[in-house]
Amino acid sequence: MTDKIFSDKPVLWEVSEGLTDYAFAHERMKTRAAAIAAGEAEELVWLVEHPPLYTAGTSANPADLVAPDRFEVHETGRGGQYTYHGPGQRVGYVMLDLRDRGRDVSAFVRGLEQWIIDALAQFDVTAERRCGRVGVWVTRNDGREEKIAAIGVRLKKWVSFHGISVNVSPDLTHFDGIIPCGIREHGVASLANLGHSATMVDLDMALKSAFEALFGPTTITA
Repeated sequence: MTDKIFSDKPVLWEVSEGLTDYAFAHERMKTRAAAIAAGEAEELVWLVEHPPLYTAGTSANPADLVAPDRFEVHETGRGGQYTYHGPGQRVGYVMLDLRDRGRDVSAFVRGLEQWIIDALAQFDVTAERRCGRVGVWVTRNDGREEKIAAIGVRLKKWVSFHGISVNVSPDLTHFDGIIPCGIREHGVASLANLGHSATMVDLDMALKSAFEALFGPTTITA
């Protein structure tokens, strides 16, 4: 898997402060992905936080939007169903050129999962994949499985956009307005409610080192 998705070409790494408007982020992603596909821009990983909102993927079931008036709802072209974004959650938009990374979508998605798993391991959190459930999961001492990170991507001309979200310390009650990813039988976790005091900066550092091990070197944007 690593051989397929790894590249020696540095990826730009950008972190936005404060809360980033979702519509702006979505338009920027599309524009950047098109520029990468045309050979006019470098690959980019862009880390943001959003104000509270729900997004609907291409497989979203309207019945899973339990509280449609609670927050803004954004239709989006990524794969997956309904997800929540908000303060305390790190969203990583991943714009990579899979023409240089094996052209293997399954390997790419597994790589995104492994990226999160390896980053969380730096906080002594054991996170895992689950067959048939895209994303990253933790198991409580009583056996309950909860989702700590979501993945939803889209590819156009072999360039990815959208990406990942990792729960650091969001208000988990905000997930109550949806059936997250259409999964009713499992809850949602965060680093905070697992008892970890990690900050967003702490997670960013872990994500950067784990990304470089799997996908290749990064360079900080000016």
